[in-house]
Amino acid sequence: MKAINAIRMGGVDVLPLIEGGKGVSVSTGISSGHWAAAGGAGTVSIVNADSYDAEGRYVPQVYHGRNRRERQQELIAYAIAGGIAQARIAHDLSGGRGRVHANILWEMGGAEDVIMGVLEGAPGLIHGLTCGAGMPYRLSDIAARFGIHYYPIVSSARAFSALWKRSFHKNPDGLGGVVYEDPWRAGGHNGLSNSENPLNPEDPFPRVLALRQAMRGFGLHETPIVMAGGVWCLEEWEDWIDNPELGPIAFQFGTRPLLTQESPIPDAWKRRLLTLKKGDVFLNRFSPTGFYSSAVNNPFLRELQGRSERQVAYSTEPVGEHTAAYGVGARGRQVFMTEADREHVRLWELEGYTEAMRTPDSTLIFVTPEKAREILADQVACMGCLSECRFSNWSQRGPEYSNGHRADPRSFCIQKTLQAIAHAGPEGDDGVMDNNLMFGGTNAWRFATDPFYANGFVPTVGQLVDRIMTGR
Repeated sequence: MKAINAIRMGGVDVLPLIEGGKGVSVSTGISSGHWAAAGGAGTVSIVNADSYDAEGRYVPQVYHGRNRRERQQELIAYAIAGGIAQARIAHDLSGGRGRVHANILWEMGGAEDVIMGVLEGAPGLIHGLTCGAGMPYRLSDIAARFGIHYYPIVSSARAFSALWKRSFHKNPDGLGGVVYEDPWRAGGHNGLSNSENPLNPEDPFPRVLALRQAMRGFGLHETPIVMAGGVWCLEEWEDWIDNPELGPIAFQFGTRPLLTQESPIPDAWKRRLLTLKKGDVFLNRFSPTGFYSSAVNNPFLRELQGRSERQVAYSTEPVGEHTAAYGVGARGRQVFMTEADREHVRLWELEGYTEAMRTPDSTLIFVTPEKAREILADQVACMGCLSECRFSNWSQRGPEYSNGHRADPRSFCIQKTLQAIAHAGPEGDDGVMDNNLMFGGTNAWRFATDPFYANGFVPTVGQLVDRIMTGR
């Protein structure tokens, strides 16, 4: 195994090991501070991070606003307070070693307000700003204003080139690195384009090589590329290390830090990670963001899959084969579907899926009355956690804060489920793990097969970094 040497990133020498950002109370100041103390770059998520009162007690995020816009302002305030709190914790624990980065989703609701508020409230505590989930073209301007480095997350050379030409060229010295997040292997939301097949993963080497070639065209010969997604042990990436074609390379670990003693996720989540099998994590497109995302295939995802499977097209007038009448809602407003679909609906109703809900695509899905009430309640309670949400039809940019489409019941409230699973308590509960979104990279099944975790061993962050440094 080649030696794993420090790399120049963000103006300092650090281990080429980056902690991946995981939003909503999962990448905390504790986990990132310990990662930085081990010599790498820790990452605090400032996506609705936890904040604390004067006695150090967690402040639940409760919303009182009368409408979505008012609730979004509350959400932004929570996120700023939480981001500042987590940055302080990370800074104190790092002991001046490594780097502390902040991670945010560009398509988070009020993202720019949150970034500015956290950086203003935590001066000197954050060394770099990592951002993806969209096209964060303002990232370089914000980093320049606060004198820190920025790390855009992209999934292709084309995406980086577009960002560079539009705005990043104005602040080349502030570019600390470019994170290539593999759209098939990384956990959470991924940047698959419409031309890429989610079922056909591509080799990351040619894609990263194309990114490096584009960067060299912009004079970025020594700016590190961070390989993110599918990285488990470095001996599997030995050909990438000190490879002159690729130039400086660092590696990001998002899934592995979930299973450490400092990781804030509930113990039930940690236990579940140790039981996963290959194929238990898969890409799906149920997210209200519209992006593909990688998560554990649990009853939560299977319920969402069932909604889309119990789906039929309809027309408001009898057209072609759409001649079978059906009454929707309490008023029984009549729509028309095919005779074959009407028979499917009859069978679903016998199974208890008696409530028809309209989608933006002129289809109906069928759910139980209890699930219909839950969906409607979640849509009404929307707090604008995204810049635009398919599930609730919220848009912070649209007229009257709407995306102009019908709310989509095939999706879910992502803020609700991520808060629920992250705050299930120290012991957690298997029911909470089953019935909420559990993000994870596609290599999460390796916890059960890697001898490092034999007999349920849960390492400290320091022990994990030491293990990764062996290459094994």
